[in-house]
Amino acid sequence: MDIEDELNDQNPSGSWMAEAVRAWGPAILAVIIIRSFLFEPFRIPSGSMVPTLLVGDFVVVTKYSYGLWLHLPFPRMHGVKSFELMDMGDPERGDVIVFRYPVDEGLTYIKRVVGLPGDRIRVRNNQIFVNDEAVKRTYQSSFQYQDDRCYGHEAKLYIEELDGTPHYKLTNRTGGGFLADIPEVTIAPDTVFVMGDNRDNSEDSRKCGFVRYDQIKGKARATWLSLDKCGESNSPFELRSERTFRSLYVPPEPVTTER
Repeated sequence: MDIEDELNDQNPSGSWMAEAVRAWGPAILAVIIIRSFLFEPFRIPSGSMVPTLLVGDFVVVTKYSYGLWLHLPFPRMHGVKSFELMDMGDPERGDVIVFRYPVDEGLTYIKRVVGLPGDRIRVRNNQIFVNDEAVKRTYQSSFQYQDDRCYGHEAKLYIEELDGTPHYKLTNRTGGGFLADIPEVTIAPDTVFVMGDNRDNSEDSRKCGFVRYDQIKGKARATWLSLDKCGESNSPFELRSERTFRSLYVPPEPVTTER
């Protein structure tokens, strides 16, 4: 019997643990690297991004889109929030991003970028003005959706264009809420102004302020799964097959206008 066999006989639990580390260590390390720097799944818990994203959608987020960041798990405890390891570009208007909520960085939110550093932005009756120019929007029709409690709502559906890139957005049929009008603000360096596509039902930069670059976790690319807990089967696992592997940046189709 050699020394290693003798040690293993004396400490069988240590031998088992060492074998487990050798077997599973590389796989666990690969998962950590992928989730930290490449891709991360994210589930949509609320209706703030309807109709682009529905409650129960699962999206894939590319964490490298704006650079490689090392985010500390307890930023307030350490006093240092993040380190940028490699710059790979900045967010653009129209991007859907996942970020740490500025008011409580323990929460993760998903919204659309509508303003960039240096932009002057204001909102009047849910109409966005960027540097004194109104963002083009075209009314389409009424739109019905369900929130996270399966309550039904009816809203106005628009196609809005940010830098020529169109997407759907909603506003309440009965008029905007207290976030429908905000005075002009100038966006600070290294921050963005974000809004939900469901404009009257979204906690975004109109309430929480600008989102810093180091708070951005990545760019949302596509839905890879969608489960409808409010479907006819009353099952939380009812599949919306039409939303599987669906890009978030497909130009929306115009809808017949209903007045």
